[in-house]
Amino acid sequence: MPTAPAPSIAAPVVHKGDTATAVIESLNHDGQGVARIDGKAVFIDGGLPGETVRFRYHNKHKTYDTGRVLEVVQASPDRVVPRCPHFGVCGGCSLQYLRPEAQLAAKQQILSDALQRIGKVEPQTWLPPLGGPAWGYRRRARLGVRHVPKKGGVLVGFREKRSAFITPLASCAVLDPAISAILPALRELIAALSCATQLPQVEVAVGEQARALVFRHMAPLTAADVAALRAFGADHDLQIYAQPNRPEPTYALWPERPEPLYYTLPEFDIRMEFSPSDFIQVNAALNRAIVSTAVRLLDPQPTDTVLDLFCGLGNFSLPLARRAGRVLGVETDPPLLAKARQAAVDNRIDNIEFLSANLFDEQAPLPWGDTRIDKWLLDPPRSGALELLNRLDDATAPRRILYISCNPATLARDSQVLVQLKGYRLASAGVADMFPQTSHVEALALFERP
Repeated sequence: MPTAPAPSIAAPVVHKGDTATAVIESLNHDGQGVARIDGKAVFIDGGLPGETVRFRYHNKHKTYDTGRVLEVVQASPDRVVPRCPHFGVCGGCSLQYLRPEAQLAAKQQILSDALQRIGKVEPQTWLPPLGGPAWGYRRRARLGVRHVPKKGGVLVGFREKRSAFITPLASCAVLDPAISAILPALRELIAALSCATQLPQVEVAVGEQARALVFRHMAPLTAADVAALRAFGADHDLQIYAQPNRPEPTYALWPERPEPLYYTLPEFDIRMEFSPSDFIQVNAALNRAIVSTAVRLLDPQPTDTVLDLFCGLGNFSLPLARRAGRVLGVETDPPLLAKARQAAVDNRIDNIEFLSANLFDEQAPLPWGDTRIDKWLLDPPRSGALELLNRLDDATAPRRILYISCNPATLARDSQVLVQLKGYRLASAGVADMFPQTSHVEALALFERP
């Protein structure tokens, strides 16, 4: 008589709020620990690779669950005490409990996993990871402002983790130290303004010689408000700007004619001026390192024509022009293009041209036409550059493409197109820690075509 099969044992049913113990295998792109329980992925806030943790289930989904660490049963040797008292509530940082050197290694692993899992590609060589200052590095930030009487009035800070609420900050360990030091005074200033309930944000911009604050206000400023803002700027050595409700332009309050903010790229003898609302990379040291690495990898020669796509203010275009025969920068935003052109004039660079184009429109003509392009530098937004890459053919494909990405997932997707459809090889790739203490991954990938 045949033996009856043993009855299958179903995995225990768990619910939101239940607790369990797990071993963390890795970090995901949001900085959460990844564990597997009965074959199902669980993303756990507060867990580090190699740790055994007890956690509480937060949410359940069909293919994965989420949770939060209650207790670290066996800690990673890379675990450290977070420096900031707001860590765990403030959403500005997610990895302060991980040693900075280990953060860099974890980010390289995140990039590697994305390239293999999404792009089905692997670099022939891994670039040395680019690191820099772990604290006090942020020269650009947007501080949220809310008037919440139940929490003591005006709150100034970053949003709470996975929430629209504002964390009231007394200091910030990753902000420029001079800006961090004035946060309590900034809160008092805003609380005294007539429009305190209609002032949603303050933007921070730090140059090498000055610091600026831009106050976004949805109601008109009174004469007393203007006087208070100007006095604050004078007392704290800050440039103060007002940004009224659109379409009115941003304007300076203190001083009335402020000197332009700027940063420099000494290796290339470049000075870049910018306004407080312009996009610049938040980490000055890492920006210099990435620009230097980009120029080295692209290796522009006096006979090369180089295309800088999504060029912005010309952060890469101008240094490339110091080495290449000719550079074409392409950007969508007219004000940024105007500033890039002025930067070329200010830096006495005459082998560069800036062109306007929507690089996401697959039907629009490419502004460089039939110009022979030897090398590309590609620095797209988080959505990547799929529409542009789809247009590459044998006649237009450059010999070398350096892709700089702020999103490993879209870089991996685009890498698959370049390698499997467009005939490139992924020669090298690596990460740069533009945002220490966060899970943000900045990556560089060099593609070459025979």
